Amino acid sequence: MDWFAFISIPFFTGIIGWLINWSGLWMLFSPVKFHGFKVPGLKEVTGLMPRKLQEIPGWMEGGLGWQGIVPARAAKMGSIAVDKVIAKLGTPAEFYAQLEPDQIAEHIVNVFRPDLPELVEDVMLREHPKLWRDLPRPVRTAVIDRVQAQLPAVVKTITDEIGVHIDQLLDPKIMVIDHFRKNPDLVVRVFKDVGQKELNLMVAFGFIFGFLLGIPVAIVDQTWHIWWLLPLLGVFVGWTTNLLGMWLIFDPPEPKRILGIKVQGLFLRRQDECAEVYARIIAEDVVTLERIGDFLMDGPRGDRTRQMIATAMRPAIDKAAGPLRGAVNVAMGGKRYDRIKDSFAQEAVGRTITPFRDAEFSRKQSEKIRVLIARRTKELPPTDFVEMMRSAIKEDEWMLYLHGAVMGAAGGFLHLAIFNWGMIPGFPP
Repeated sequence: MDWFAFISIPFFTGIIGWLINWSGLWMLFSPVKFHGFKVPGLKEVTGLMPRKLQEIPGWMEGGLGWQGIVPARAAKMGSIAVDKVIAKLGTPAEFYAQLEPDQIAEHIVNVFRPDLPELVEDVMLREHPKLWRDLPRPVRTAVIDRVQAQLPAVVKTITDEIGVHIDQLLDPKIMVIDHFRKNPDLVVRVFKDVGQKELNLMVAFGFIFGFLLGIPVAIVDQTWHIWWLLPLLGVFVGWTTNLLGMWLIFDPPEPKRILGIKVQGLFLRRQDECAEVYARIIAEDVVTLERIGDFLMDGPRGDRTRQMIATAMRPAIDKAAGPLRGAVNVAMGGKRYDRIKDSFAQEAVGRTITPFRDAEFSRKQSEKIRVLIARRTKELPPTDFVEMMRSAIKEDEWMLYLHGAVMGAAGGFLHLAIFNWGMIPGFPP
């Protein structure tokens, strides 16, 4: 027996195990964007390949290169986040109600009120400049004052209408998936911020698993002295090291007793702590009042939102005209009067929803969202909690195991080259 080679094998497999898990994490998260180049015909060929090969990042688009598994599956992560947590907050209407629409309405009024005189001036000068200029200043001021007096009631009507129709106007799943797809770095942040401790442990345990698995490998190698055994066993060590690393973090979801010892996935032991981190990220960057406002106005149902707000704004003109409405209608003509109402309503639409996009106000509201999401995430059964974090990558874990197997085989050949083939002259002594 070559004792020097025997002793070196566990240390060698330990280092390889550490490298496997370290580089495996790199494969999970980096790069955020696809890095590579287009290969003519690859897209068509990939479509004929087994489904597993089609899942390799970039291949279905005809690109040869790499993108981190997690950012490549950003949209799927968003879908799971909605199904497992956000959907459990209740219907969009219930969720909207917990954002305190009365406070939203009050904020809209406070932001909108200073702009109202300019808005009335702009509309009247555009639609009927002569009439507006001919009106005495006190009358014009009275009209503006009456519009401002109606503003709180009108805005309250708008926020109430949004609440009534929010199920048709807001689709949280589309909103979240679209945001994750456009910001894959955010999905990486979710994984790293929530599970950084476990990810660090996974790398450290790569050395431990590799070292322990290297002991039987050393015994087999020094018993039979067949050169190809070491690379072959390296495949087993590399594959198993990655497999054990994933098992260490996620399995078993529920606590189990093995030989009297309580065993549970490391990630699950910190569910409450992880839930707080997860909720903070979602509340600050994903499901925000600012983003809800953007979706309401510019999302796939934005036209309906704008029409609903405009409809609610039109009565404000009639109320502002008050007892003079009949005379004004006659003087201007019914069509022109209606056009002024429509113009005012359309101009007001954007300004009414703008406070939703107020970053400071959105930050204040995000605390309510954070508390809601944290509570629901803590209430998830452990199996659902694991699925929320793992499902986005589970189908692609085979790439990590294959990567470990290849590195394990390479480590076996490297050990042979050093200790058997004299790659380093004079070593081993």
